[in-house]
Amino acid sequence: MATSLFSSLLFLFSFIPLSIADSGSVGINYGRIADNLPTPEKVVELLKTQGIHRVKLYDTDKTVLTALANSSIKVVVALPNELLSSAAADQSFADKWVEANITKYYPSTEIEAIAVGNEVFVDPNNTTEFLVQAMKNVHSSLVKYDLDRSIKVSSPIALSSLASSYPPSAGSFKSDLVEPVIKPMLDLFRQTSSYLMVNAYPFFAYAGNAEKISLDYALFRENPGSVDSGNGLKYNSLFEAQIDAVFAAMSAIGYDDVKLTVTETGWPSAGDENEVGAGAANAAAYNGNLIKRVLTGNGTPLRPKDPLNVYLFALFNENQKPGPTSERNYGLFYPSEEKVYDVPLGMAGAGSTPVNESKAQVPTTERGVQSRTWCVANGKLGEEKLQKALDYACGEGGADCRPIQPGATCYDPNTLEAHASYAFNSYYQKNARGVGTCDFGGSAYVVTQPPRFGKCEFPTGH
Repeated sequence: MATSLFSSLLFLFSFIPLSIADSGSVGINYGRIADNLPTPEKVVELLKTQGIHRVKLYDTDKTVLTALANSSIKVVVALPNELLSSAAADQSFADKWVEANITKYYPSTEIEAIAVGNEVFVDPNNTTEFLVQAMKNVHSSLVKYDLDRSIKVSSPIALSSLASSYPPSAGSFKSDLVEPVIKPMLDLFRQTSSYLMVNAYPFFAYAGNAEKISLDYALFRENPGSVDSGNGLKYNSLFEAQIDAVFAAMSAIGYDDVKLTVTETGWPSAGDENEVGAGAANAAAYNGNLIKRVLTGNGTPLRPKDPLNVYLFALFNENQKPGPTSERNYGLFYPSEEKVYDVPLGMAGAGSTPVNESKAQVPTTERGVQSRTWCVANGKLGEEKLQKALDYACGEGGADCRPIQPGATCYDPNTLEAHASYAFNSYYQKNARGVGTCDFGGSAYVVTQPPRFGKCEFPTGH
């Protein structure tokens, strides 16, 4: 399968959750199959200015992991398919790999998971037989370095690992995979409190069956929905139906307690003539509605209490990816760091200006309930402008700046960006997160994940 199918929608990432109680999270895949991408340092700045706090990589590139250090961005790294046989055959190989690629960077770089292989079941090099043992050895290495409680081990699977996916309640894994790999893999996840990684692309299903699948159903738009004849549950999106097919497949073999994260999903902004549905408008609709869906805090019809956690693919259009035109057009940004297209940011359907511009709208859930948000400083601005904004917030603005005074709880880290962020957020929360109260002349913007500066906890509204 295409290593990853992307989507484009980054300004919505200022609204990435982890902020609403029981809501899911949205991250971004940072692929690098291109010869014209910005430096990793510039990429990290881009992620930070857009409020993106989770990123997934496809390797353990030294320059990327070094650039991500001390960024407060959580990272999923990968052990590539070509190393599976070595990792499975030799515990010392896994130990050395973890030492060179994980312990060397952690905890400065906040690695939270290792993807051992990627869509291994469809790997043309037939690496499936090595997968589970490789994961076990990597986990054993983490135990040796006392990192097993902090870093999870998993492996992304493609939906092609299912023998049946419709209706969702009939979801089942391919029989030849169940005993040799699926069950042992899920056993490992259960024992280590890890989760299954799944790559899900409604675009593929729609493009191959456009005469049968409603585009509105594929794009999370209003539609009559589809009732599962097996369990009576109603589905209003193809994405949720696909995820529940995986949940049903796990339940069918006794693993309904294992969690799931969608490690890739997206929609192409361009494609070949035969790639039905590819286009910027549809990509914007898919990603915008998906993020709004995640922000509701609800799970799928089959698992309504399990938050949806997703990683969009991908950060950039990658000009060296092989295959159809769509493969090179799922990026949220061009390599120039310009947006591929604009996406409305109003989470309840109303348009708004991007959150790093003045008078940003506060995101709301579909029920109209205001989501929990914070205000942080724009670290790209010059110190003079940021200092003036900080002085205003702590003075005339009436922000509570006592915690950032020398010796107080939030004085460390003693940086202008950290202190300004605390003061801006205090002002923002004090003013009930009103429109325009997180601006300070362009010095601040809204995020929906709790800011992280050392051990300081930022206050929230109610």
